Amino acid sequence: MKSRDITRICLWSGPRNISTTLMYSFAQRADTAVFDEPLYAHYLCNTNADEYHPGAEDVIESQENDGKKVIDMMMGKQEKPVVFFKNMTHHLLKLDRSFMKDVVNIILTRDPKEMIPSFAKVIDNPTIGDIGYELHTELINYFEKEKINYVVLDSKKILLDPKKVLTEFCNKIGIEFQNDMLTWEAGSRKEDGSWAKYWYDNVHQSTGYIPYKPKTAPFPEKLIPLLNECQPHYDRIVRKALD
Repeated sequence: MKSRDITRICLWSGPRNISTTLMYSFAQRADTAVFDEPLYAHYLCNTNADEYHPGAEDVIESQENDGKKVIDMMMGKQEKPVVFFKNMTHHLLKLDRSFMKDVVNIILTRDPKEMIPSFAKVIDNPTIGDIGYELHTELINYFEKEKINYVVLDSKKILLDPKKVLTEFCNKIGIEFQNDMLTWEAGSRKEDGSWAKYWYDNVHQSTGYIPYKPKTAPFPEKLIPLLNECQPHYDRIVRKALD
């Protein structure tokens, strides 16, 4: 399929932001192929994150390690007219970003008061570099400097009314919303990365968007300094989110 006939959607998310739920949602479309964090191995190979990310060795063995080659794949020939790449923003390490002018860029965010404790259940002592808020504001600055269009989605707003937000998003990028995007069969998908067993349990048990419920547990005291770092970035990002 020719490049100009393809809508390439690049999701730039932090972890624990319903990014996998969105991937499963787009996977229900007959016209769409999905890819799960294709730059993960590149990230692990260029940081010390392989020392503390669960299953890092399997990720590195199962994926292309060269980020430039991964981007060449993303921008190359595809079998379907819509392609959804689920990415973590911090996986963009040391890569030429010029390809972003030719894709649909989504920044997916989540209130750090809810996201940070969820992430810390898997990764002890996370840093702001692990979870994407500062990198999201840097990415917004890049998009605005280079006049690259982007869309911000807030996880809470999606969960409160997935049909409304997804319809608005699809209309904005020029594809038709499909009701099939709202439900799926429980269980794993063939596109899941090797890390799914550590992170995807809730999604594998779901059959659609799980209604939003506010967190009631006290915020962990040891994570308050990280929250204070992230909150100003989130406050800026979320103002731009689709309602």
